[in-house]
This record gives sequence, C-alpha cells and structure tokens, in this order.
Amino acid sequence: MVLGGLHVTSLPGEAAAHADAIFLGPGEDTWPRFLEDFASRRPAARYQSSVRTLEGVPPVRRDLIKRHLYLVPNSIVVSRGCPHVCDFCYKEAFFEGGRSFYTQTVDAALAEIERLPGRHLYFLDDHLFGNRRFAAALFDGMRGMGRLWQAAGTVNSILAPGLLEKAVQCGLRSLFVGFETMNTDNLSEQRKFQNLNRDYKAAVDRLHGLGVMVNGSFVFGMDGDDESVFERTVEWAVRQGIETATFHILTPYPGTALYQRMEQQGRLLHRDWDLHDTRHCVFRPARMTPRQLEAGYWRAYRDFYRWSNILRGAFTKPEWAGRLRHAGYAAGWKKFEPLWDAVIRLRRAGRMLPLLEMILEGFRTQPEEAAPARARISAAAPPFG
Repeated sequence: MVLGGLHVTSLPGEAAAHADAIFLGPGEDTWPRFLEDFASRRPAARYQSSVRTLEGVPPVRRDLIKRHLYLVPNSIVVSRGCPHVCDFCYKEAFFEGGRSFYTQTVDAALAEIERLPGRHLYFLDDHLFGNRRFAAALFDGMRGMGRLWQAAGTVNSILAPGLLEKAVQCGLRSLFVGFETMNTDNLSEQRKFQNLNRDYKAAVDRLHGLGVMVNGSFVFGMDGDDESVFERTVEWAVRQGIETATFHILTPYPGTALYQRMEQQGRLLHRDWDLHDTRHCVFRPARMTPRQLEAGYWRAYRDFYRWSNILRGAFTKPEWAGRLRHAGYAAGWKKFEPLWDAVIRLRRAGRMLPLLEMILEGFRTQPEEAAPARARISAAAPPFG
C-alpha cells in the first residue's frame, strides 16, 4: 500500500501508519524511483520530491479513460502550482522543498492538446496565466485549433492588457476567478496581494466584454467578516452578472500558514479531517459563531441560485442570447442537480457535453474554424513570467 497527495504531504506521520510507502510532494520524480526500488525489492518507506520539472514526463495514457462516463473527459494540466503565496492555500505545504510553480514546455503542452479528441478542454491548472510568456505562447499555438475551453485565473491577470485577448482568440469561454473577499484587510491578512487595490467590477466587465463567463470564488469566515458578509457578497455577484459562484468556508489546512496561525491562537476546534471540506467550520471565527458561519454559507448558495437572482443576473446582459445562456448555465450548475445525479448514475454524462459546448459557443457570433496544426515554439518557458 502506497499513499501520496496533499493530505499525505501535510501529515506524513499520520499517513505513514497506513501505508508501506508514502510520497511527499509532486510525484513526477518520486514515482519512477519507487518503481525501480520495488522491482529490486528494496522500496523505501518515504519518498520526498526534490526535482521539480515537467520536462520528459511521459504523456497521459488517455486511452485508459472511459470517456463516455465524463461530462468533461478532456481535462488537462500544463503547469504545477501558482506563483502566489496565499495563507489559506495548500500550495506551499505541498510544494515545500522545491519550486512551487513550473510549466511544461510549450511544445509538450500543445502536443498533448492536439492528441485530445473533440472541441472542449478544461484546464485544471491552479493559475494558467501565472507565467505570462508561457501562456502567451500556448495561446498563440492554440489559435486555429477550434477549441472551446475553461480555466482559472486571477484578477490581476484579467486586468493585464493583451494576454486575456489571446486566450479568447483561441477559445476561452469561461474562467474561474478567485475574488475571495471584498475586504482589503482580509486580503492583506491572507497575503492575497494580487487582489489588493484591484477593481473587481472592471475585471468582470472585461471578461463579459470579451464573451467570457465568470465563475466567481468567494471565501467566508476571514477575520474581517461578520454576518452581513453573505448578503453583501451575493448581492454584489448578482449585480455584476456573474454567471456562477462557488462559495467556501475558510478552512485551515494542515501545513498552511493559516493553520499555523490559528493553532497558535488556540482557535482550531478539532482534527476531524472529513470535515475539512470548505463546507464545515473547523475553527472559531473572529466575528460570528461557527454555526452562524455555516448557516450563512448555505444561505449564500440558496440566495445566489434563486430563480429571481439568476434572472436578475441574466438581465445585466445587453442581448437576449447572453441572457438565455446566463440563465441556462447558472440553472444547469445548481438548479438541476437531481438530473445530473441521474445522468451520472445512468453512465450518460458524456452525452451532455454537446449541450455544454453549445452554451459556451453561444458567446461567439462566428465560431473559430479548426485549422491545421501550427509550427510549434520549441523553447521552454521560464518558471515565472
């Protein structure tokens, strides 16, 4: 039995009791070492990642994936980590001891994209725009592929001129954006400096102006939050016409700066890791009770996805096509969860992909036509751009 991942890296002593070998950090360099040791019947008890590179990593065996079972079979990751150091994020704990942000070569990323059938892609990178030089070259290489894709980015990367336009030209149609909080003191406390003094409304307007849907991420329970934060956040998001929202309860994960600070302050309630899921309060908030925080979290979801608020958000769009797609995407996200559960149980999720593509494509009047593969940029991008 071998174990790896975020939990194992953050709590190696706890994990070691349940496995013959544990893996700390990314596995690109440690898994081959383990296989060699296992073949020689000399496996170690612990493998610590030290070499941080994606160069030479073999392509994913996507032929083993049962594509028909997934709504989004073309998920892809072309980088690791993030250049920022927010206190609540798992990243610093997971990547301790080496680089915490690095990319594939542009050639390798484009080759992997070209191997994927169909049109839709979902980039699961923490911050696809984190290395501007890499991202710009990637987007240039993707032009003409006829792709539709979704990803995650930061407010400052949205406001930066040029790069977002390149992304849209090669198929970006929906972006997950970590707004997290409207409170500047909260941003400073959590070291989310990339959001400080940024115009959130301008970022949303810029995305919508380019035909990109917004999935806004918001975190409740920071020390500057009181019970009014839920209503204020929902109202702001609806007023901006944000299509979908993902809410979280602030969660101090082991190994993070947030966890260390709350442990020193005696604010941690327990170590039941099953409840460290951003849906339960596992610490003592500064300006409300744990019960109030949990109740407000669920209320925010209910309020944002009320039909009245979905329609309010939809009617911020100037044209009927945009209004209908806003309503369809937002409603499909939360209003029809029983239907999605049935589709998944019946193993028919893949049949819904054309519907997703239709909604994404609806933001363009003239879809980009697929073209032959372009010449590739062969130089590796630097770790930071």
